[in-house]
Amino acid sequence: MPDPEAVARLIREIAQSVILPRFGTLKREDIREKAPGDLVTIADLEAERRLTAGLCEIVPGSAVLGEEAVAVDPGRLSLTGTCDSLWIVDPVDGTANFARGNPGFAVIVAYVEHGHTRGGWILDPLGDRLVWAQEGAGAWSDGRRLRISPAPANPIGAAYGRAVSGVRSAKAIEQAGMRTHNVGSSGIEYINLALGTAHFALHSRSLPWDHAAGMLMAAEAGGHAAFLDGTRYDPAIYDRTVLAASDAACWARVRDAVTMSAQDATTA
Repeated sequence: MPDPEAVARLIREIAQSVILPRFGTLKREDIREKAPGDLVTIADLEAERRLTAGLCEIVPGSAVLGEEAVAVDPGRLSLTGTCDSLWIVDPVDGTANFARGNPGFAVIVAYVEHGHTRGGWILDPLGDRLVWAQEGAGAWSDGRRLRISPAPANPIGAAYGRAVSGVRSAKAIEQAGMRTHNVGSSGIEYINLALGTAHFALHSRSLPWDHAAGMLMAAEAGGHAAFLDGTRYDPAIYDRTVLAASDAACWARVRDAVTMSAQDATTA
């Protein structure tokens, strides 16, 4: 396992030197679409380049799977199943918020050995909140080991995608008596879950740079995290719905809300 503090220092340094100076100062030419509606900025590209170099120094011989590198070469996704020592990086998670000068973006780094997530780090640069987790050693923030409390009767969390009934997952969850608030950054949403200010996070796609760190973080903080079908999270699977929650009961409640069909809902 890499030195958690060394990784945290690297992430903070790059956020301070590369990302935050460009927040609210981007020019039009600093932003482009890598796909329709999917933005990338000069900060994403520079931060990923710097993280790639720094992480490979921390673990010599390791490889890096970065979101922006995959945008150029989708074949790199195969590294999740073939690389023994792999970093997975989202340099600016929540680029749409960042590009518009809005809060709600994060830096996400996960460390994977032989296809299994061993460590995860998520930094909220604006809020100066860093949460990290190590497999079997807990989730931590500011020197404090985190332990998520059980969700309240009216939990709040993030929900993306559509339910089995065809309605938006957020609407299905709200109809089941819960509340939703989508930040537009899975990293921020996992931080909120780990720190107890949110109680669930449901995402319809399991892209590893968005979820490898956060799913480990939720589990190590005492929450419940798995694919929506109940199977264990695997960073090599990127097209399946993932759900993390404060506890197993909240997880099941959210799961039931989005997997109930319209016919089931009318007869319940």
